[in-house]
Amino acid sequence: MYKILRKKELNPTVTQMEILAPMVARKARPGQFIILRVNEEGERIPLTVAGTNAREGSVKIIFQIVGATTQLLNAKQEGEFIQDFVGPLGVATHTEGIRKVCIVGGGVGCAIAMPVAQEFHRLGAEVTSIIGFRSKDLLILEDEFRACSDRLVVMTDDGSYARHGNVTLPLKEMLEAGDRFDMIITIGPLIMMKFVTLTAKPFGVPVTVSMNPIMIDGTGMCGGCRLTLIRDGKRVTKFACVDGPDFNGYEVDFDEAMSRGRMYFDFERRAHEEACNLLKGAK
Repeated sequence: MYKILRKKELNPTVTQMEILAPMVARKARPGQFIILRVNEEGERIPLTVAGTNAREGSVKIIFQIVGATTQLLNAKQEGEFIQDFVGPLGVATHTEGIRKVCIVGGGVGCAIAMPVAQEFHRLGAEVTSIIGFRSKDLLILEDEFRACSDRLVVMTDDGSYARHGNVTLPLKEMLEAGDRFDMIITIGPLIMMKFVTLTAKPFGVPVTVSMNPIMIDGTGMCGGCRLTLIRDGKRVTKFACVDGPDFNGYEVDFDEAMSRGRMYFDFERRAHEEACNLLKGAK
């Protein structure tokens, strides 16, 4: 059992928790994830490590309340326990030799992008961060990004805060103005990562994408995170949870990944409704 040390609402649909898990806290690196179960009957879900405190033995996770398990997890309070918390899993984000990096995060994907930006800052790289949200009320982690970025651009789709537009707009402007990044790392919805990759392609800048959004059980056994890469004209199958979650954006078949992701929509909606009814009945 793993104790919830702290819980914080970042916005109406996103929650941050700090879990007492000393062994994970000592080993986890940016880009890696954990698998948790809320209770003995619960499903396994992967969540990215959003930060660690090795001295305290705590691991930070940030999750969006979108399905049954995240609804049950969000019902837990400080001082309560969750059943399982296993990790770190996955391959850590590559940082060696990168001196100038652009981090592009979208929505709750910013929770994954933040520790990556912090790690590059710690290593002395020049960090540009572009973060985007649908609206001001969904904004998260602005102060954290500002603290670890040499340059920060905040975007909102509806113009309710900061700059109006999506994240590809300032990225294209920077590239057209002559910014030459060693790497662009983008984390967020699949459609956003696809267009970040397309924006960077004419300029020849390497792009790393995090395929966390398609992971399910985190072990490669379920096949839910199966991913097609196109290398030298050949289609290669990989699994986001064991081979990634980071991949070369120019190789990813985003259209296939998005099509497969929509297959689970109705199931997730029903499970979310059942969890809500269960929690209401418990009150």
